[in-house]
Amino acid sequence: MAETGSVDTIVGRGNRDGARLFREWFTELTEAAEEDRRGAYVFVMGSFCELLRVFDFPIVFPEINSLQTAVRHVAHEYLDEAEDYGYSPDICGYVKADVATQLRGGRLPMGRIPKPAVAVFTNACNTYIKWAEIWERMYGIPTFALDIPGSRTAGGQTWPGDRDFENDRRYVEAQIRELIPALEKVSGVKFDIDKLRETMGHQNTMSRGWSRVLKSNENRPSVFNALSDGTIFLGVANGFRGAPEGAQYFDDLVEEMEYKAANGIGTLTDEQYRLIFVGVPCYTIFRRFNELFTEWGGTFVNSTYLWFASGGTNLGFQYDLENPIESLAHGMLVSVRDAMDSMFFQSDILAEMVDSYHGDGIVYHPIKSCRTVSTGLADCRRKLMEDRNIFSLFVESDMMDKRVVSEAQIKNRVDAFFEGLATRRRQAAMAAE
Repeated sequence: MAETGSVDTIVGRGNRDGARLFREWFTELTEAAEEDRRGAYVFVMGSFCELLRVFDFPIVFPEINSLQTAVRHVAHEYLDEAEDYGYSPDICGYVKADVATQLRGGRLPMGRIPKPAVAVFTNACNTYIKWAEIWERMYGIPTFALDIPGSRTAGGQTWPGDRDFENDRRYVEAQIRELIPALEKVSGVKFDIDKLRETMGHQNTMSRGWSRVLKSNENRPSVFNALSDGTIFLGVANGFRGAPEGAQYFDDLVEEMEYKAANGIGTLTDEQYRLIFVGVPCYTIFRRFNELFTEWGGTFVNSTYLWFASGGTNLGFQYDLENPIESLAHGMLVSVRDAMDSMFFQSDILAEMVDSYHGDGIVYHPIKSCRTVSTGLADCRRKLMEDRNIFSLFVESDMMDKRVVSEAQIKNRVDAFFEGLATRRRQAAMAAE
């Protein structure tokens, strides 16, 4: 718990500092674009920021850029432009917003991004591979796809010491060792293993902090909202991965959350229902979507989004700085595999979340834009309801496309969900008398 500072300086600091860091980040990206310093384009699941920072690349996250257009209510302009250019309405909204961004010379509402020098990505999402091909065609840049083995079956993960795990780790390590000279060639910067140790050390701090922050929400009342506040935390976890600013931010964030927990300061004045969110947020009406739940006293205590979109930071994994390349392979294997598990084998983990976070209900949010995340959610819901006596809501919309988002329809579903929760609570109280 923090012993110094007042409530006013500590509470809310994570949101304030997160917003400041993002402003600074986009200022730096804008400067890089104006100076024609090319960046490394990466994705949140397996970004390899720790390695890319060694080569002094400005790092661009197209997923984060695209969602910002939705939060700022201009996504429809970008989607329309990409569709007019020839992209189907059915494909990922993030991809289309990025295509329009490239057609606009990298211009976004919050700044300008540099053109790519290289794209580095994993197979965590099938869209990543086709998305990177767009940049390859547009700019003639090299792209590097790292194949990260996933879990073969639910509950079938392997761990250090197991022959299959060690084979998978060596497979990832071999790809990293091939990537390093390629990055030297593109950047003109010689690989420095001590600098890699430095960035991995910062990431160790961030991972420890993120794991502690997530655990802090097991408290009653919850100390942050996993949907609204958590998205800010996620942005820093990705954009400043392996950076000293990210390490400091998560040290401060742990202090804030533990201070709030120790002093009984919740994210809501009157917390009535503890909810778990499954899927990607509705960024087109982001603030209002969250209010539809908080107005009923509902707060999101955890989400699968904080799981798969954190790039493995949620695991608390600690790199071995004595063996950085081998440990980087180890970390990427378990973190990207974990991200894929969150989409394909999530039922057991959700059951554990319900227990440890004292969940009253689960909100499933499949979206039109992302079939990878959304496919199978109905089956997952059915399986979880068989395993746990947990009430759930299944509400569909989109993360980017306001044409398929109806606030009125969502509100009707949310209101009915809370009425059902209230009925279950009254019935349980009567049965206990």
